[in-house]
Amino acid sequence: MKTVIKVAATGAMALALAACGGPEQNTGVKDSLVVAQGADAKTLDPHRTNDQPSSRIAAQIYNQLVETDQDMNIIPGLAESWTNVDALTTDFKLREGVMFHNGEEMKASDVKFTFDRMIASPTVAHITNAIDTVEILDEYTIRITTKAPFAPLLYHLTHTASSILSEKAVTEFGSDYGQNPVGTGPYKFIDWAAGDRINLRAFGDFYEGKQVIENVTFRNIVEGTNRAIALETGEVDISYDISPIDKDNIANKAGLKLIEEEALSTSYYGINVTKAPFDNLKVRQAVAYAINTDDIIDAVAMGAGRASNSPIGPKVFGYSPDAKLYKQNIEKAKQLMAESGVATPINTTIWTNDNPGRIQIAQIMQAQLREIGINMSIEVLEWGAFLDGISRGDHDTFMFGWVTVTGDADYGLYALFHSDTHGGAGNRSFYSNPHVDKLLELGRTSTDSEQRLAAYSELQALLQEEVPTVSLYSQFHNVGMKDNIGGFQLAPAGHHKLKGVYFVEG
Repeated sequence: MKTVIKVAATGAMALALAACGGPEQNTGVKDSLVVAQGADAKTLDPHRTNDQPSSRIAAQIYNQLVETDQDMNIIPGLAESWTNVDALTTDFKLREGVMFHNGEEMKASDVKFTFDRMIASPTVAHITNAIDTVEILDEYTIRITTKAPFAPLLYHLTHTASSILSEKAVTEFGSDYGQNPVGTGPYKFIDWAAGDRINLRAFGDFYEGKQVIENVTFRNIVEGTNRAIALETGEVDISYDISPIDKDNIANKAGLKLIEEEALSTSYYGINVTKAPFDNLKVRQAVAYAINTDDIIDAVAMGAGRASNSPIGPKVFGYSPDAKLYKQNIEKAKQLMAESGVATPINTTIWTNDNPGRIQIAQIMQAQLREIGINMSIEVLEWGAFLDGISRGDHDTFMFGWVTVTGDADYGLYALFHSDTHGGAGNRSFYSNPHVDKLLELGRTSTDSEQRLAAYSELQALLQEEVPTVSLYSQFHNVGMKDNIGGFQLAPAGHHKLKGVYFVEG
């Protein structure tokens, strides 16, 4: 990690300095980075939300006990090592001297406080509800005991919701903590202009060393084309989620570059199975047969996607290639509608947030479902209102995505389909099935990888038949940036970290 400092002198003077070995004079390396994303954070309290825009900023502010590398391998984080005492018990040795942004040293008491608070949170408890107890062995050692063997424990601890919090800061700010976050990460929170931007600053006491770039601003630019324009004009340095229509322009424009990889995210059409007529299985199956996913991938993602036969993608442990892949079959869809006994036309709604890609998907589906007698109006909501509404169950159907952040099927499936996670915890279809619950619980408690794979294979087959969600496509993700930016890597889960990013001054 380095920056190349510009030489202040020009022409003959610069040559003279270089010839005689004179020192370079720094005229001011760029020390502010502006990043654009498509929605504002909801809160920076990782226990109060589980959305990607918030997590992308939280990833700069916080650290977890363990983290994952680019290949989804577990690596040390705030815990320098860990030991499996038995099938239920893991001891974590914490790094000493790690400082929070408020000047307090991180201790085992903060870790215990964090996980006790997380377990009590209705929004993110599903990530750690396998944990039975968290004990302090000494100031720098914590013991986590699970209720039953829990194979994906370490992967769950890499989630941004498992970020370690300062007990003092959370207590001090109370209900306002989400607007005053305090972590141990490379950047500390400065201020927040709601709906516009969040400002961060490099933390001088970061345990891996202070970052080269002093200031980071996250800008909220909803429209994808506007994010691309902001990048082209130099208003921003990095733009997340370049729209398919703008990708070639960014990739081929001098001074810019585009990076793209398959992600851990999927796009899906969610159905509130508690509301008529979608409480009828044949209606849900008819909907699945009516949708042409290839049209969506071509028109919205411009080919940057993979038609999905499962709520999780091929890069996730536990993915089954054998689950049913729906192909558009209008005659089959009409037959199922007739068998359902539900009179048509059906008038219903699809909710989406103000994301242009999701709005476009909704428009395509609106036309496709009309062919089988479903008239669907589109309601576009601001991100926070959208999340709140689908968490309460106010919707009929909705457009959404899910990132299997941990890379393990437990996270990709448990939150979305278990009976205990209705609402904001993930199951916004309000789906319940005792056998699905049993398979989900087997998948997370078994330490036999083959048994886990078998459980998840059966589970995905069942979900594709019962259709609480219509799996659309596995997404690719991308970032556009100026070509003088070094050190940036796409995170498989989409929570790209700015640690180690630098400007090359030429």
